[in-house]
Amino acid sequence: MNKRFPKKFLLCVMALILPLCLSGCWDQVEIENRALVLGLAIDEAPPESAKEDPKVTVLKNQPINGKMIRVTAQIAVPGRVPLGPGGGMGGGGSTGNANPVWVVQVIGHTLDEALNNLQQEIADPRYLVHLRIIVINEEIAKLGLDELNDFLRRNPEVRRRIWLLVSDIEAARLMKVAPPLERVPTLYLDAMVEKAIGMGKFPPNYLGAFWDEESKWGQDGFLPYITIKGKENVMIKGIAYFSDGRLAGTSDPIEIGAYMAAKGLNPGGYSTLYHVPGIGYVMTKVTERHAKTDVKIVDGKPHVSFKIHVESVLDEHFGSEQAVDSSADIRKIERVFDQNAAALIKSFIRKTQRDHSDIFGIGEYVRAHYRSFWRDNIRQKRDWELMYADIPVDVEIENTIRRVGMKSK
Repeated sequence: MNKRFPKKFLLCVMALILPLCLSGCWDQVEIENRALVLGLAIDEAPPESAKEDPKVTVLKNQPINGKMIRVTAQIAVPGRVPLGPGGGMGGGGSTGNANPVWVVQVIGHTLDEALNNLQQEIADPRYLVHLRIIVINEEIAKLGLDELNDFLRRNPEVRRRIWLLVSDIEAARLMKVAPPLERVPTLYLDAMVEKAIGMGKFPPNYLGAFWDEESKWGQDGFLPYITIKGKENVMIKGIAYFSDGRLAGTSDPIEIGAYMAAKGLNPGGYSTLYHVPGIGYVMTKVTERHAKTDVKIVDGKPHVSFKIHVESVLDEHFGSEQAVDSSADIRKIERVFDQNAAALIKSFIRKTQRDHSDIFGIGEYVRAHYRSFWRDNIRQKRDWELMYADIPVDVEIENTIRRVGMKSK
């Protein structure tokens, strides 16, 4: 009997079965036949917009109460998305001033319904796999983001590293802003926030990080707060922080630096202008931050201490003819910085306490180190948000100026 026969037989069977497993992209859809949504803007729809509801998903005799939203979608036009600020076009498409995106507006009771209405108005199937930016108007954020987050979390096409932004103006305007540096508004917004992280101007708080913060009982989430200056200048206006799932307040731009100092986030990037008695006005730029958070239970209440050390450089000195040329002058500048920075950080913490928004995650320190206290006092997230408003907070900061720049003798 030929012993090699079973081996040859198995090889033949495998040769017949393997092609069935290598069928390729049987359900492929060419990129030219996809409506790739790059950005979404969500605003409140005017009351008269209810008459424009296309009734795509709502059954007859099923009235739905509540405000409607207006969703502005920015869809990439195949072959027109530029490869660079002023360079050629992607995919070998046409050149010139052809608009690289198509902006479409729809209304709906929820984001899911609005996207279904959007699909009714475009020929190609919509895809969110390339979604980069979602901008929501602050009035929408004040109503709460639970329904929005629920839809986005369950949608497998939505990536966790996209940006959710809060705007103090009509969010739809940001879908049409195209500065000379970038012809695609969504790509410009995405690059602006990403570069702000690299320069130490904003924490890396993507959509996934925001969801993570909101799911913790001892911490609240925050998002970038943006606006438009002039015609096409987009500005990061501050931090939009949340409480109980709703927008609770916003910060000033310099308070972003205060938050990053308290959390010890690097790289440093914020400059501070202040007056030093006997020396004049100086500007120092923070280059590095280190922070330690200590939590203790004192008299049945959490007590928090922030110990912060920053390194900086002396960028500018004006308003006085006296030169900064001694170590005593440097130490004096450092002491004044310490006083002003500590007051700024403490003021911002007090602001978040008044709004019951623990974006610093102090509650997570309490939950980790004092579990019995947490179990006895905290039954839900709102309990900690209310307790956070009354806890004592101390801030100590020390600045070390490492460089004063060039000077002539």
